[in-house]
Amino acid sequence: MPASLARFIVHRRRFVLVGAILFMAIAAAFGGSVATKLSNGGFDDPKAESSVTKTLIEKTFGAGSPNLVLLVRAPSGSVDDVNTRAAGLALTKELADAPGVAGVASYWTLQAPPLKSNKGDEALVLARLTGTEDDVRKTIEEISPRFTRTATGSSLEVTVTGEAEVFRQVGTTIESDLKRAETIALPITLVLLVLVFGGLVAASLPLFVGALTVLGTFLVLTIINSFTDVSIFALNLTTAMGLGLAIDYALFIISRYREELAAGWPVHDAVIRSVRTAGRTVVFSAATVAISLSSLLVFRQAFLRSFAYAGVAVAAIAAIASVVVLPALLAVLGTRVNALQLGKRRVAGAVDLENGFWHRLALAVMRRPGRIAIGGVTLLVLLGTPFLHLNVGLSDHRVLPQEATARTALERIAADFSSRENGAAEIFVRSYNPADAGATESLAAYAGSLSSLKGVARVDAITGSFIGGKLVAPANGSSRRFAGKDATWLSVVPSVEPVSPAGEDLVRDIRAVDTKLDVLVGGPSAQLVDSKASLFGRLPYAGLIVALVTFVLLFLMFGGLLVPLKALLLNVLSLTATFGAMVWIFQDGHLAGFLKFTPTGTIDATTPVLMFCIAFGLSMDYEVFLLSRIKEEHDRHGDNTRAVAVGLEKTGRIVTAASLLIAVVFVAFATSGISFIKLFGLGLALAVLMDAFVIRATLVPAFMRLAGEANWWAPAPLRRLQQRIGLSEHVELEPLPADLQVRRLTGTANADRDTLTTSY
Repeated sequence: MPASLARFIVHRRRFVLVGAILFMAIAAAFGGSVATKLSNGGFDDPKAESSVTKTLIEKTFGAGSPNLVLLVRAPSGSVDDVNTRAAGLALTKELADAPGVAGVASYWTLQAPPLKSNKGDEALVLARLTGTEDDVRKTIEEISPRFTRTATGSSLEVTVTGEAEVFRQVGTTIESDLKRAETIALPITLVLLVLVFGGLVAASLPLFVGALTVLGTFLVLTIINSFTDVSIFALNLTTAMGLGLAIDYALFIISRYREELAAGWPVHDAVIRSVRTAGRTVVFSAATVAISLSSLLVFRQAFLRSFAYAGVAVAAIAAIASVVVLPALLAVLGTRVNALQLGKRRVAGAVDLENGFWHRLALAVMRRPGRIAIGGVTLLVLLGTPFLHLNVGLSDHRVLPQEATARTALERIAADFSSRENGAAEIFVRSYNPADAGATESLAAYAGSLSSLKGVARVDAITGSFIGGKLVAPANGSSRRFAGKDATWLSVVPSVEPVSPAGEDLVRDIRAVDTKLDVLVGGPSAQLVDSKASLFGRLPYAGLIVALVTFVLLFLMFGGLLVPLKALLLNVLSLTATFGAMVWIFQDGHLAGFLKFTPTGTIDATTPVLMFCIAFGLSMDYEVFLLSRIKEEHDRHGDNTRAVAVGLEKTGRIVTAASLLIAVVFVAFATSGISFIKLFGLGLALAVLMDAFVIRATLVPAFMRLAGEANWWAPAPLRRLQQRIGLSEHVELEPLPADLQVRRLTGTANADRDTLTTSY
């Protein structure tokens, strides 16, 4: 960081703090209600065939697959009883008259056997909530309590379910889980911070930076949401990473500050030196995190892009708060940062460079670098082997807790009804003229071919309903929903679970059916196929962006080619082991009972992508912390082995504390009742701990010892380029003046907190 900025922060410290407090107040006022404004959707690729099909059917026909289902149980007897039939028709009309509801149909209006349960005591009412995802959310929030009814006397029992209700319950569950996670994480984090710093004052500073970061990001998301859709799920990342990065960066700044104080520098000098060294590292670290998360912008799903918005904002605000606001606060506190100490203990930053635990560990590793490198890599590869049978899918009702009403209703429908009405495939037919006999004949033949496919229960079209290749019901009043001016559409009701491998096979078979008609295929199964194709088609671009930009940035920071290459490879190896554990736990179902989730044999397709970008950024966070001190020591005396040992000793305690603290935050989110949030929290906690304890403590020292001075080698032209750009981490700082060395020995070095003694 420039010395001029560091001096400005110290001299204008009260101005900086007042500005920070005003910003927090504004952010709280305008961003505090952000959760009520964000979207519950955004999982689809808007350019995918399934998304285009859905949009065309909605715009052309005002129709589509139902996203609202009422499961109706007769009070006694059969749903065909006279009184039950009358009540069912009344319920259907009441739902049809509700604002924002279209395409209402029921067993009683259609007399369709698939809409009646096998036992005959339950029936379905299907509807579609219209408008955008936000419109659907507002409508379902009114519909759900209004139509949820318990059986009393002769009245019907009604349970609201379907896609819209599932997403509503997911959103409300996550909102309550977020509050619980904060309630769990904050007290534990504060206790751990007190243990790390040894005092209440120093321990409170990271929480202040965290609050500033989280509130600031809420404000940023509120602003972005006025231009584009932002997913409500991004709030989980905002809270977790906002607190986590604030702790990381504050730990690094405060530890360096206390180290400079212990070396004898006056308060303001210590602040300036901390900003110029640790502050520079924090900025570079934040840049690597932001780069990793910004790669999510290559994906078309608003869900993933929302995490990029949140992640970049969190990294940027956490860095600014840590290198601007926190130093100003330290300049005001001075030596009082060590106030309210709990007993006599070594403060963070006061390291024993020769006899410390991390120094001894580094030397022990570097005495046998080859064996430890082989052993560590072998362990990580073995842990990652379950990742080889990764099977991705889309989230469905099973992400909800088992007692959630939307989930239990859908499970009853799957068990008691012969078809999956709410999982129907939608086929849009362009350039169709119903007056053309040839076109009508082709449409009927196409519908018949579709109905004969394995996994299809029924096909409904303007020409009638088809089962097993045959017309079973001619066109009637309900067929009018398929009529358009120059287009039509078909509904293909499956007999298999739509979001499953069988559903994927079915949509491929549908798309493979030969027809002269110009068709587009959509629906849940098509959405699954298209989402996987979109995600994994763009994943290489995201990975390439992360790798190239991170490599270049690390090279510009440290000046060697081998260091960034080693960092990239070790991070990928660590993440592979983490993903292997996640497949073993969540996909294969081990520990399902203990963690209270339902294994589905798949992992949500977006989760590995999201976890890779977040965990990669956090891993690079710790990499930069460690390498910055190693490079600083190497530039000082040129001994690679000593530099690694001293660098690990100076950062080992900090990185360990930071990883434990951020792991606590992520584990708190793993208590969520939503299974993919549980996976997200537990997976990232494991990734952070794996990186801090396995990679940084053993493999980094081993590989840097094996490479020796080659760590810092680069061809002469690249070396000159790196020196010209000037991103080197090492900052030439003057040694402690002789008079301050005397004052340090007499214990008066920090008596004058208002005098700058060194000219930078």
